[in-house]
Amino acid sequence: MHKMLRPLACLLLCVACAVQAQGAGGAPEGNGFALRPGDYLWHPEAAPEGPVVLVVSLDEQRAYAYRNGIAIGVSTISSGREGKETPTGVFTILQKRRDHRSNLYNDAPMPYMQRLTWDGIALHGGTLPGYPASHGCVRLPQAFAEKLFAVTRNGDTVVVAGGQASPASLVHPAVLAPVDAAGRPLASSRAAAADAAWDDAASPDGPLSVLVSLAQRRVYALRNGVTIGEAALEVEPGFEVGGSVLMVVGSETEAVPSPIDPDRPRHRWTAYPLLGVDAESLAVLQLRLQQRPLRVDPAFARRLHAALAPGSTVLLTDLPAVRPDPAAQSQAPVLESDAGDGS
Repeated sequence: MHKMLRPLACLLLCVACAVQAQGAGGAPEGNGFALRPGDYLWHPEAAPEGPVVLVVSLDEQRAYAYRNGIAIGVSTISSGREGKETPTGVFTILQKRRDHRSNLYNDAPMPYMQRLTWDGIALHGGTLPGYPASHGCVRLPQAFAEKLFAVTRNGDTVVVAGGQASPASLVHPAVLAPVDAAGRPLASSRAAAADAAWDDAASPDGPLSVLVSLAQRRVYALRNGVTIGEAALEVEPGFEVGGSVLMVVGSETEAVPSPIDPDRPRHRWTAYPLLGVDAESLAVLQLRLQQRPLRVDPAFARRLHAALAPGSTVLLTDLPAVRPDPAAQSQAPVLESDAGDGS
C-alpha cells in the first residue's frame, strides 16, 4: 500500500463500507482511494480535538488533513501549472478570508482562502480539472475548502511536498535537551549561554515555530514569523538528519518528566518526514534522537519548553536556516490563474 495512504487505511476502509458514491464531495464508486477530480473524504470524528496539519502532495495531487496526528480527511487538489509551480516547503496559515475575491481577474471568487505566503500562495476553493492548473495556489473542492476552513486557525501548519509525507508517532523527540542521554551537559556551556537570547516582547502571542538548523548550528524560535529566541546548537560529530523532519506538538502529555525540562511533563509529538527522509529512515532517526545528539543552553531549553503548546512545530533540518524578514511582508494579492477561475 502507498506510504501516504497507510495512515488513512482504516479510516477509508470503514468509510468505503458505510458511504455510497456521492460524486464530488463523497466517496467515489469502487475503491475509496481512487478519488476523481473534485472528490474528497471528510471524517473529523476520527480525531475531534487537537492541532491540524495539512499535507499537500504535489505528485499525487492530493491533500491530507490530520488532527492530532490522525487522518481526518483526504481531497483531490489542483496545484500550480508548469512555469507557475506551487512552491514546496513548510508553511503556516497567515490569513483566512471566507469570501476573498481576485484583485487581478475580474473579481473572480476565491472562497475560503487561507494564505500561506505574503507574496501570493494560498489554499482556496476552485475548479479541479484533474491536473495542475493554477498560478501557484492550491485549489480544493469547494465543500472541502469550507470544511477545512472551519477547523483550521491562523498559525496551523501546511506541508507542501513533491512526494509523500506520512506521519509517525513520536513520543519524545529529545531534540533540544540540554543534556545528552548520559546526563552530560553542553561541552561549551558558558559560550552557549552567552550565545542564547529570548525576548517574548518581540511577539507576545501566536503560534510558536522552532527551526533547528544543523548546517548553521543554530536554533531559532519564532512567533508569527518574528524571531523571539535563538541559541547555539551543539551537534555530536557524525549526526545528520538526511533531509528535514517536521515535528508537531500534540494535545496529550506523558506522566513522565520532559527531557527538555524535567520539571514539566513530556509532550506527545507527531513527526512528518520531508525532503529526503522516508518512513524507514525516520524510524532510525527516532532511535538516534533518543541519545540526544543535539544540545542547547539549559536556560534557553527551559524557556522554549515553557512556550510549547499543542500545534507548535519544530523543523529539524540539515539545511541552512532562512530567517523571515517581517518588514518585507506586504498584503500582496493572492496568485490567481485563469480569468473567472481564481487561482
